[in-house]
Amino acid sequence: MAEHTHVLFVEDDDVIREATQLALERDGFEVTAMPDGLSGLEAFRADRPDIALLDVMVPGLDGVSLCRRIRDESTVPVIMLSARADSIDVVLGLEAGADDYVTKPFDGAVLVARIRAVLRRFGHASGPGSAAPAADQGQSPDGGVLSFGDLEIDTEGMEVRRGGEPVALTPTEMRLLLEFSSAPGTVLSRDKLLERVWDYGWGGDTRVVDVHVQRLRTKVGQDRIETVRGFGYKLKA
Repeated sequence: MAEHTHVLFVEDDDVIREATQLALERDGFEVTAMPDGLSGLEAFRADRPDIALLDVMVPGLDGVSLCRRIRDESTVPVIMLSARADSIDVVLGLEAGADDYVTKPFDGAVLVARIRAVLRRFGHASGPGSAAPAADQGQSPDGGVLSFGDLEIDTEGMEVRRGGEPVALTPTEMRLLLEFSSAPGTVLSRDKLLERVWDYGWGGDTRVVDVHVQRLRTKVGQDRIETVRGFGYKLKA
């Protein structure tokens, strides 16, 4: 699954950087490891990796700012690494465009599992447990185009338009929207969304869901996705 997968890893702690690089390489990943944000940005632009692992607190250009720079140029998946699970850093990283985060200290096997889950969502890997896109569950007879008010979702072309104008979504945002559009009017719990969109086979932090829903709302309309307190979210039909 990790074959030919190139990982950019930005971490300023020499011990963590070297140990994690060795662990990932043992699992078959190709790793470019950088000690600061500026060199990480240069490596990203030069190598165009399949996934980026960014520590929040790196010198030169911090991980959140680096994530924003990467997101301005690419939809490559990004996982943030943070030593403080209850920190605002987690939310800031997700708001900057990260797809997931892992708290330090982390177990190598957990990190590899999280990387593989993200790669499956982005189509870089396949195998048991790989989820088919939510759109396969129920397409529109009109060539796969679903309409919700001024919002149009082309489930075959993977394109979204609002008021006739194209909407740029990251792959994670697209999968989240497809999940909602496959069951409009149905309340989807945060845990269910973690399972279906983030491919979590274990309990996860629901802040990942909440931040992505907020990001999606800014693009498809604040009122299009409704919060059902105590239960989850639903797409207004």
